[in-house]
Amino acid sequence: MQSKYKIGLLRINLVAAAGFTAALAASTGTLEDALLLWLTTIWLGVTATQLEFSHRHPATVPWQVLPGLLLAAVLWVAPERHLTWLWAWAVLLMLPQPRWMLLLNALLATLSWALLAGLLGTEQWILAGLLLAGMMLLGLSRSLELQALRSRMRERARLVPGLPIWPGHQLHHDLQRERRRTTQERVHAELLLLRTSRWRLWPLAERLCHLTRRFEHCYRLDRHTLGVLLINRDTEQAAARRHQLLAAIEEPITARVVALPRLGSLVRERRALAHQDTPLEVKEVVQHG
Repeated sequence: MQSKYKIGLLRINLVAAAGFTAALAASTGTLEDALLLWLTTIWLGVTATQLEFSHRHPATVPWQVLPGLLLAAVLWVAPERHLTWLWAWAVLLMLPQPRWMLLLNALLATLSWALLAGLLGTEQWILAGLLLAGMMLLGLSRSLELQALRSRMRERARLVPGLPIWPGHQLHHDLQRERRRTTQERVHAELLLLRTSRWRLWPLAERLCHLTRRFEHCYRLDRHTLGVLLINRDTEQAAARRHQLLAAIEEPITARVVALPRLGSLVRERRALAHQDTPLEVKEVVQHG
């Protein structure tokens, strides 16, 4: 409930900001200024309507770059009209974004400040630069703190609430646990790796969750690869279940099965899957008679 409340509050703020920029666009006297303000209004409005409760569909990089470019353009086109927008750079740096985008926004902010030298007096320009640098450092420190917090939360959270789909790093911990389990309980455990197109990955992951047992987890290893730990009584039951599961998927995939006792390097098995020519390869436990 708390996350929904925060999303709703953020949506209200974005809509209010869109209304403010729309009012400025309607009252401006220059075509360039009006165009940039209307683009800003559209960006704020669309962002407000597209806020997601899930992080499965993050904003694309071009969409994230737009606010920095629009802010810089507004300050360059009409600095005397939007001088106070200079301080918005500190807020922009607080938004979730990759490090290279932080550097880009910091560069744009520096250029925006540098172009104000002719509009402000020397002392005011230097003071504005110092204040902007201090505020941007605060915004940057807050951004890095939030990124670290989000990273820790993602490490503990499922990728899809309610479904046993976990990030890839969780698989390394679970493999050690299942290896001990196979030895202690004398069960058969194997890793099923599936490779598909990036557009079919999430539907396939959700389908797998419905086909597997409650204690069997699915892992997203990259944009094309899923992993599933399958637990069975013996190799015969494992082969039957594997055949049933792959037949129920009903879409083109490349599959690789590795019994946990034969699993040496997960990285090597994923590389082999990427270059695999056949639809299915199985590495079973070698039986010594």
